[in-house]
This record gives sequence, C-alpha cells and structure tokens, in this order.
Amino acid sequence: MLLSRKMKMMDKIDGQARQRLVYYGVPLLGVLLCLWYVKEATCDIVYTDYIRLVNTYLPDVWNPEKFFVPDVLTRIPVNYLSRIINVTFFGYSTTFDMVLGILGLGLSGLILGMYCRDQNVGTGWFVFLMFLLFGLNKWEMMTNGTGWAHFLAFAGFYGYYRIFDRVLYGKGKKCDSWLLLTMPAVITLGVAGPYCAVYSVVVFLSCGAAWLKNRQEKGRNGKLWGLVFVCTLIPLLLYMWSNSYAVEDHAGAVDVGLAELLLTAPRFFVRFVLKSLASMLVGGETITGWIESGKIHDSMVYGMGLTAAAGYLAAFWLNFRFHLYKRTLLPLMLLFSGVGNHGIVLISRFIFVNENYGMSSRYALQYQAGILGIILTFAMTWRAWKKNGWEKRFFKTAAAVFCLILFAGHGYTDYVEAKKAPDREAYGRRIEAIAVQFEAVEDDVLRENFDYRRSRPDSGAKVRSALTILKDNGWNVFGRQQ
Repeated sequence: MLLSRKMKMMDKIDGQARQRLVYYGVPLLGVLLCLWYVKEATCDIVYTDYIRLVNTYLPDVWNPEKFFVPDVLTRIPVNYLSRIINVTFFGYSTTFDMVLGILGLGLSGLILGMYCRDQNVGTGWFVFLMFLLFGLNKWEMMTNGTGWAHFLAFAGFYGYYRIFDRVLYGKGKKCDSWLLLTMPAVITLGVAGPYCAVYSVVVFLSCGAAWLKNRQEKGRNGKLWGLVFVCTLIPLLLYMWSNSYAVEDHAGAVDVGLAELLLTAPRFFVRFVLKSLASMLVGGETITGWIESGKIHDSMVYGMGLTAAAGYLAAFWLNFRFHLYKRTLLPLMLLFSGVGNHGIVLISRFIFVNENYGMSSRYALQYQAGILGIILTFAMTWRAWKKNGWEKRFFKTAAAVFCLILFAGHGYTDYVEAKKAPDREAYGRRIEAIAVQFEAVEDDVLRENFDYRRSRPDSGAKVRSALTILKDNGWNVFGRQQ
C-alpha cells in the first residue's frame, strides 16, 4: 500500500514536470524561432520610423527637455529608458530593440502558459495557441524595432487580465489586490500608448461583470472592483489629456471626416472591417498579393472575414451557453479586446480611405487577442458537451474546421514570410551600403530607399539629418565601420 502511494505520488510529480516542460518550454521555443527569423530577415540599420526617432531624440538621450513635453504619455515613456540603454551600451542598435520585442512576445506566451496550466487546458490546444501567438503574420512588428514596446504592452494586458481573473474567482495571491490597483497606471502611462484605450474599456467591462458577480454571491470584494475601475480611469484620463497636446502627422491621409465618409461611402466601413477580420486567418500581405495577382477576388476575402466573424460569434455564444464566465472571465476579456482593436483600427485609420489598410501586418498583434480568446473558448468548452446530438456534432465540427483554417492560413503565412527572410535581409544590406556613403548620394536616393514618408518633399533631407547624427557619434552602422 505504501509503495502504491509512493508510485502515485511519483507519477503526479512526473506529470507536473511534463506540464511545466510544455507550458514553459513551448513559449521558449517560440522565442528562439522568432529570434532566428529576426536574425535571418533583418540588418542592424536604421530606416523608416527610426529616422524620426533619431532626429527627435538623439544625440542627447539624457536631455530632460526631450522627456518633459506635454504629450510625453503618448510617446510611451518606457522607450526613453530603452533608448538610453541602447545608446549607452549598444551604440543604438536596431537589433537590440527587435530582441526586446521578441522577449515581450515570449512574456505573453509565458503568461498564457501559466493560465492554461491553472485551467487545465489540454497540451494540444496550448501548443496550437502558441503556434498562433508566435506566428510570422506579425513580421512587420518583429522586424521594426521601433514598436518593441507594443509587445511588452500586450504582455502587460494579458498579465493583468490573468490577475483580475484569479482574484475574481477567489484564487488571488497575497499581493494581487495591490497589483490590480497599481498596474493600470504603469501599463497605461508607461507602456501601452494608444493601445490603452481598448485595454481600459475591457477592464471597465470586467469590473461591471465582477460587481454583478459579487452582488449575486454577496461577496466581500465589492469595493475592490470600484477601486479598480477608478484606478484604471484616472490613468486613462491623464493619457487623454496628454494626447490633446499631440500633433497628428499622418503621411498620405485624406482630409475627410467620419460623418462625411459614413454618408458618402457607408460600405467602405463594412469592407474595411471584413478585410481586417480576414487577416486574422491569413497574413494581410499574403492576401493582398493574391488579390493583385488575380488568384482571388475581394468577394473571397469578404467571405474569409465573415468566417472570422462567425468564430467570434461562436466563441461568445459558447461562453454563455456553458456558463464559462462562472469559471473564468479571461477568454471573454480577450474576445472583447479583439473586437475593440478591430474597432480602434477602423476609427483611427479610415482617414486613409483604403479598405486594405486594416490588413497590414502591423495590426496583427492587436487582432491576435481575439484569436486567442476564440481558441481558448473552444478548448475550455470542448468537453462540456454531455449529450450527443446535432448541436454537439455541428459545433464541434465547425470549431474543428475553423481551427484547421487557422492552422492552414497561419502555417502558409509562416512559410511565405520565412521564405522572404533572405530578401528582407538583402533589402537591409542595400540600405546599409547606401548609409555608409550617404554624403555622396542625392536626397532622392535616400527618400526612395529608406522608406521614410516618401510622399514628403523633405524625406531625403530628414534621412540625411538622421544619418549625420549617427555618423557624428559613431552609432549604428557607423560604429561598425570603426
């Protein structure tokens, strides 16, 4: 009997070890694969958005006048710290920023891994979740180090949602309540930037759900959720105040108002949303390539968008059909986050009057929250069907087909982007070769090659100014020339 108990205990320990290996090891593998992609697809050279950053903040990264500006909160303050570290220790390396972004994505994977372990999500579902999380549909974010903080922001969102979920269902740890009150200020004011809007709205909705749950169960945390609401609202208002001082400067924007466009071209908004939804299934650049080559027509893309929308609707329905919200709120938080991000991209980017704009790879990180919520919902309700019947067969079949579409679409996107990696690196090498001799080339050459606001007449001059700053200080490519 004693031997049997020991064997059972050993089996339990071995099972826990295997769980840790999966839930922690798979995100680590994802990080390594993404770092490999960055190595193969990039060159340590400034271009595009880096031109603006160099001209704005360098060479004196310690200058307080560059930090204490009215719209500082819109500039993502954590970037100031990373910029100081980058200049001081790495000679302003774009690779440094890219690595930070991948590590931020890995942190998201680790947080989701801990959540899936706590909720006993099957390893197969979790591996699929990580396959989507580390997909190369986010290639533009991965290879443009200026957006590294966005990866950290979403890790902060997911971490906060997990803590909120843990406290809501009575599994909170000693310092969780304190974290719920302090993290919104750190996330909103220090890291999130414009993404704080959707994050804050999700927290507000979650506070409402928590307050209702507390009232029904006559719990003791009623005041806590009110405080969480206030502690989230105040940083959001501060961000909005700071944003009121910001000067918007969008290259290529059309001078058209929201109301005017709604009246003159209402279908534009429907097409924009459907195409942005379609990019959740297959990378937006891949879809655009198919359209331009005549392989598919817009109608098929709209169908893909409707498929993604059906996935959203099914996930919302399953959450309420099986009362999943009584066990965990995080899948719903992710679903609302995904919907909110589609909305915020539409509201902020309609000014370009381009229905393909919402399919850009730069938005895949935002849309991804919705996909994660859909798959988590499927995973956590898969075994909830008790009776066999047409309803069970239909929804299980539909969920399986949806997952297969995601697997095929993301897998193909990963294949295409990995295949393009050498070409992207070659592009960087070409820019590097021009950069080291920038003084001998015309402004038009700089404008065409450095991808910085090409429609602006001063584009080449801005690139020249940034390269001059880097050369005078021996940073980036000029540091490697010494």
